[in-house]
Parts: sequence; structure tokens; C-alpha cells
Amino acid sequence: MANLKEVRIRIASVKSTQQITSAMKMVSASKLRKAQTAIHKMRPYAAKVKEILQNLSATIQQDEQNAFSEQRAPETVLLIVVASNRGLCGAFNSNIIKAANELINQKYRQQYAANKLHLMTIGSKVTDYFSKRGFPVIASHDAVFEQLSWEKAEPIASDLLKQFEKKQFDRIEIVYNQFKNAALQRLTVEQFLPIELPKEDSQKNNLTTVDYIFEPSKEIIVEELIPKSLKSQFYKILLDSFASEHGARMTAMHQATDNAKELLKTLNLQYNKARQAAITNEILEIVSGANALKG
Repeated sequence: MANLKEVRIRIASVKSTQQITSAMKMVSASKLRKAQTAIHKMRPYAAKVKEILQNLSATIQQDEQNAFSEQRAPETVLLIVVASNRGLCGAFNSNIIKAANELINQKYRQQYAANKLHLMTIGSKVTDYFSKRGFPVIASHDAVFEQLSWEKAEPIASDLLKQFEKKQFDRIEIVYNQFKNAALQRLTVEQFLPIELPKEDSQKNNLTTVDYIFEPSKEIIVEELIPKSLKSQFYKILLDSFASEHGARMTAMHQATDNAKELLKTLNLQYNKARQAAITNEILEIVSGANALKG
């Protein structure tokens, strides 16, 4: 059994850790409320715009005027991996890294072997991981999460649209965590470009998907609406990941605080037992000494 001094040091250390994790939990909860409000406001708009975007792309595909829905063989692929700049958020970052590795080693094995697979990272945790292991990271935008805003996200999305339009990439996919609630984040792999067209069954079940009146013209809609819609989708993905990060960190710190509480109970019990044993030993020594003097 550890002596009293060692147990006291451990108790003080655990209490200090508990104070830190509790403070981090409250900070994450505060940031989560703001991020959650932002994603909840953005999500209905982005979902409806995406639906219109898919239906619009299917409608004007025959005219071959929509470069963003052009389905090409994925010879050159850009994989965007979105995580966080900081740790202490449970399996948030490791799950993203695992999913990205699976895509690289399975779905895009041929492109990776032929040096036709490129990575863009958002979040220093994934940037460090893939850069140090020699993966083809062509760009990183870690600073975007420092103060996430439309002004920071829009230039990145614009650059992606230009690269796809110039056929630098045949497909762009994004790996990120979709926010469900504070305790649940859904790992998502989403095709950003080309635009995924709605299935024929859904078009048959929903007549509005094909019954469009274009005003002023299809050309203007393609040039203005579709890029704006894709930028909104990209910003929504970043908001999702940002809210997921704070939800994961708040949950992790809550569990860490509870674990510290349970550990303190165990250490206090151990301390009391050690203290009781020390007192008993002292009493026995006193009694033994007294008996020896009598003898």
C-alpha cells in the first residue's frame, strides 16, 4: 500500500486535473451553443438549396451547360479532410483520419498509386498527420477555424469550383463530422463535385423536380445560382464540423471530470485506509512499548 504522502500527492494532482477538465467543459459548452445556433440556422437553407441544385442540374444536363454536374471518370481526385486544430475531443480527429485512410487505401487505391490523388486538409491535426507521413497534401487551411465565417470559407470554395471547372480534378470528396447533437457526431463522406444528380425514382415520385420555369435564362442560373449554392454547401460542412468538434470536446471533458471524481473517491478511500493502518501501527507500538516497560 502506498504511503500517505504519495496518496496525498495523487489526490492533489487529480483535483487539479478535475478543475481543468471542468473548466474546459464549460468553455466548450459556451462555444457549442454559438456553433449549434449557426448550424441550425444554416442547415434548412443549405438542404433546400442542395435539393434545388440537384434537380436543376438534372434538368439542364442535356444542354451541356452545367460544368459542375459533368460526370467524368475519376482519374484525378481531391480528398478534403476536415478535422480540428486542437485535441482533447475524444475520437473526433482519429475517426476522421481512419475514414480518410480507408478511402485512400480502398476506394481510391489506383489513383493514389498513380499519384492522381491529392489531399486538402482543414485542421492542424489532420494536416500534421498526413504531411508527416508523406501524403500529397496540396493545400491546408487550418486558420479557417480560428474565427469561422463566410468570408473565410467562400474563397476556399471558389478556388475548388475553379479547379474543377478547369478539369484539374475529376471528383472532389469531403470527409467530415456531421453534427447531430452534443453527444453524437456522424462521420460523413460527401461528394462535393460533380453535383450528384437525383435518382430516377425520386424524379418520378416528385413532379416538381423536372417542372421548372427558368427566369431570366438557364445560362444565368448556371453562372450565378449553382456556384453560390455550392459555396453555401461548403460553408455548411465547415459549420457542421465546427459544432461537432465542440460537442465532442464537451462530452470528452464531461467524461474526464466524472472519471476524476470517481478516482478521487478511490484515492480518498485508499488514503483513509492507509491513515487508519498508520494509526493502528502507532497504537500497537505504544502498547508494545508500555508492556515492555512493565516487564
